[in-house]
Formats: sequence, C-alpha cells, structure tokens
Amino acid sequence: MKITGKVHLFGDDIDTDAIIPGAYLKTTDEYELASHCMAGIDENFPERVEDGDFLVAGENFGCGSSREQAPIAIKYCGIKAIIVESFARIFYRNCINLGVFPIECKGISKHVKDGDLIELDLEEKKVILKDTVLDCNLPTGTAKDIMDEGGLINYAKKQKN
Repeated sequence: MKITGKVHLFGDDIDTDAIIPGAYLKTTDEYELASHCMAGIDENFPERVEDGDFLVAGENFGCGSSREQAPIAIKYCGIKAIIVESFARIFYRNCINLGVFPIECKGISKHVKDGDLIELDLEEKKVILKDTVLDCNLPTGTAKDIMDEGGLINYAKKQKN
C-alpha cells in the first residue's frame, strides 16, 4: 500500500512536553488534545494539518515523559504517520499501542522541506521523495499485528475471541 501526504518538518529531540504541553493534559478528549498538538513549538500546527499528512522529524523524537497523550494528540490531529530518524523507546511503544504509525527512516529530515509531498510505500518499506528513495523501518512481528488491528486494545479483543 502506498500513501501520499504533506510533510510537517520538526528537528531533533522533540520531547513529549513540546508535543502536548502539561497545561493541556486536563482532558481525556482526543480531539481537544489534538487541538493543542505541538503547542510547545508551534501553536498553529493543528490548523495546518490535513488528514493524512506526515509528521517528519530528526533524532530522538518523543523523548521526555511517557505520556500517552502525545501520540494521541498527533493521531487525532490528522497525522497518518510519524516518520523520523529515531524515536525515544517509550514513545515508539506508545505509538504501537495506540495505533499511530511510527516509522524510522535515516536521512529523512535532511531530504525534505516543510510542505513537501512524499509517498510512503508500506509494502516495500520505502519513502519516495522527488529525487530520492529512502529505506525505512516499520513495525514487524507482533508490533505490526497490533498496528494492523489499530492498537493494543483492538488486538487484545481479537486475541480473546
């Protein structure tokens, strides 16, 4: 399967407090959280996102606290996949558990600009840019199975039946 989306580019070491600052954690409403997505860096980010866009960043994305609200805010903001150089481990696992597509792709942040259209080929595990094709790492094994079900809760329900 191939998906095309617009790039929203961020740098290295984007922590969970930048993704969804603590002041906005007073709600469990996913869409309210999404309305403050990336507020620690760019208050207007949710207004620019169109359903199916990609969040692209550098190294160590999602570092900081283990708050699950960070990937929830990204997902409900309309981001189809998070494509980064590397993830903080807890954030990566939270993405899997919540059905947010985490993709590691070395060199991605150096090959794109904010607003670029890129294509993600999930079967070939590649990101296709205007003049470059980059290999990427997608969830495999049980993590892929969880993603295929839309997250850990759906996966567990299916396993129970």
